Amino acid sequence: MTPINRHSSLRPLSREHHHALLLCWKFRQGFARGVEPGRMKKYADWFWVNYLAPHFTAEEKFFFPILKTDHPSLVKALKEHKLLQKLFESTADTAYTLRQIAFELEQHVRFEERTLFNDIQEAASPEQLEALAKLHTEEKFTENTEDMFWLEEPKDPKIEVKTEKRGGRRKL
Repeated sequence: MTPINRHSSLRPLSREHHHALLLCWKFRQGFARGVEPGRMKKYADWFWVNYLAPHFTAEEKFFFPILKTDHPSLVKALKEHKLLQKLFESTADTAYTLRQIAFELEQHVRFEERTLFNDIQEAASPEQLEALAKLHTEEKFTENTEDMFWLEEPKDPKIEVKTEKRGGRRKL
């Protein structure tokens, strides 16, 4: 896949997306390691309040208005934001909900990166792009180290977990 030439005003959002993708990975690691879902839910709640909800607000306030309200990519992004908010705020079946968050959030980030941001970049005037760069700066991410469940040893010693992006495995 050819790398996307992202305008500098959109790069901070793209970098923020990295942390959302890491959240999905952390949940998958937690499940692979047999971590109790309530612990992961506590982290999810922290991530939502401190990071993802403010990120969604910035996108909706500064970036989305560049597109017409009926633009298909904008309609889809707003629908996905509402779904993700509902999932993060859900108290039902924690394990299922966390798996849904991991799936839906990853799909959403990929959509924004591959489609929505390109649409915004194409629709925006040079003046709008310059204004965006001044309106939104990258949020500094500070990890919540209270319970780093994704680094925990698996409950079952026979479980193998991925240790690197390229699929390396190690038996713990």
